[in-house]
Amino acid sequence: MGNKIATAALRGVTGAFILNSGLGKLQLDEESAAGLREFASSGIPALKELDPATFKKLVSYGEIAVGSALLLPFVNKRLAGLALGAFSAGLLAIYFRNPALTEEDGVRPSQDGTAIAKDVWMAGIAAALIFGPSDKK
Repeated sequence: MGNKIATAALRGVTGAFILNSGLGKLQLDEESAAGLREFASSGIPALKELDPATFKKLVSYGEIAVGSALLLPFVNKRLAGLALGAFSAGLLAIYFRNPALTEEDGVRPSQDGTAIAKDVWMAGIAAALIFGPSDKK
């Protein structure tokens, strides 16, 4: 039973956070979407090819899908963990590929990088969901 509660906590808190973020991004104006796209393309250069409206939809719907997968109990925890892992890998790619976000060692966050470096917790939660013990008896 403790394992089910731990899984529910990991999924619930993270899913709600990401779902809320995705819903909020639906309201972005074109200028804000363009700024977010520019920032994201520092880590994932292919994103620069998208127009701001398409990028906004891609990011919003992606976050809504990942957040929903985590919140819906009928979605297998490992599948939800894989979705979260892919999402956090994208954020970490942005972090590690943007020199302004890290100190000279390329790992520790700079002042500007602290806001995105903290998202490493999602990678840890993804690993726990993917590799942790099964909730089945």
